[in-house]
Amino acid sequence: MDNQKITTFLMFYGQAEEAMHFYISLFERSEIVHIQRYGPGEAGAEGSVMHAVFSLNGQQFMCIDSNAPHDFTFTPAISLYVNCESEEEINNLFARLSEGGQVFMPLDKYPFSDKFAWVGDKFGVTWQLNLLGKQQLIQE
Repeated sequence: MDNQKITTFLMFYGQAEEAMHFYISLFERSEIVHIQRYGPGEAGAEGSVMHAVFSLNGQQFMCIDSNAPHDFTFTPAISLYVNCESEEEINNLFARLSEGGQVFMPLDKYPFSDKFAWVGDKFGVTWQLNLLGKQQLIQE
């Protein structure tokens, strides 16, 4: 199995398409690759996302609109970590992702980063934003 891939899979409750459009608006080289929708008489709400694939800066993600209620949702124990290359990028992402969401760690200097933030967006997905230093940029 040399071709095995691990892909982040996000489960929403009726907001998958809105979330995908929001996320692809934040990152360059991002797109919705495929959407399969529930049709009439199928298990989920007609027109909602049965399965979708989208990419953020070339990295693929999958998502669905769950048609079944669950006793769980997203948790900050797992987050998407974004290395930002500029002050403008991290400031913009922080502003957009935290709007209508929750700030776990404000955008600030920390012992491990010159500029970092941890936010939960309006859909409940959590993001860690880190400004890469000059030395970090050289190593990558």
